[in-house]
Amino acid sequence: MKVTALIMAGKRSGIHDPLAQRAGVSQKCVVPVRGVPMIERVLREVAACDRVDAIHIVAHDSDEIETLPTAKALLAEGRLHFKEGKFNIVDSVFSGAEGATFPLLITTADNCLVTAAGYAEFIDKALAANAGGAAALARKEDVQAADPEGQKKFYEFTDGGYSNCNTYWIGSREALSAAEIMREGGQFVKFPRRIAKAFGWMNLIRFYFGWGSKEKIFAQVSRRFGFNMVPIVMSNGEFAIDVDNERTFEVTERLLAKREAAAG
Repeated sequence: MKVTALIMAGKRSGIHDPLAQRAGVSQKCVVPVRGVPMIERVLREVAACDRVDAIHIVAHDSDEIETLPTAKALLAEGRLHFKEGKFNIVDSVFSGAEGATFPLLITTADNCLVTAAGYAEFIDKALAANAGGAAALARKEDVQAADPEGQKKFYEFTDGGYSNCNTYWIGSREALSAAEIMREGGQFVKFPRRIAKAFGWMNLIRFYFGWGSKEKIFAQVSRRFGFNMVPIVMSNGEFAIDVDNERTFEVTERLLAKREAAAG
């Protein structure tokens, strides 16, 4: 089965991202990481995944993105489409889903370390689980093994600590309502009260005290939304490290340099 990929490449309203400001560009998604714009790296890997058909980039400003080599090639093929970024992440997802064939793979323009094989792994596991919605997670020990500075905070469950990989699954148009989970902006580890708004107070308590395995808590969320919501554990801890600030920018460059050296 082929899926449609949504790459979220919007701007935060009224904020000039510090990384973009330092790089002298208008938006974070085109900040160079080891000399290659972030969105170019992500687009290459998504396009190289043989489970992905059409690609939608959700952006407020597409001009800088359209001139990048991979974007130009995919536009010429008719495989890439730009969708308008909205005021918040949820409405941007709805915008990106317009005209899309489901299922949807959703990723972000700063996911510079996720590979084509990583996206294929996530898609295969989501399909095998018959997921209405899914989130990619990486084990705490795998993230720390990739780089001790990669992530500072983790979701703690009875079966261990996990980090979000900023990669999601929407299995059908009916399940698109699950995107409402992100209405407050996500980042639940940093802002626990957002869990209460998205999932309810009881699930906030379960998250806070680590009551239950990740499967049990996702089952509770599934009942709340009426769709099969699945946690998908990825094989590579690097996939949980995105370019969010100066620290993770440096970590990402370090890990990419290791990959390049290993590749010869």
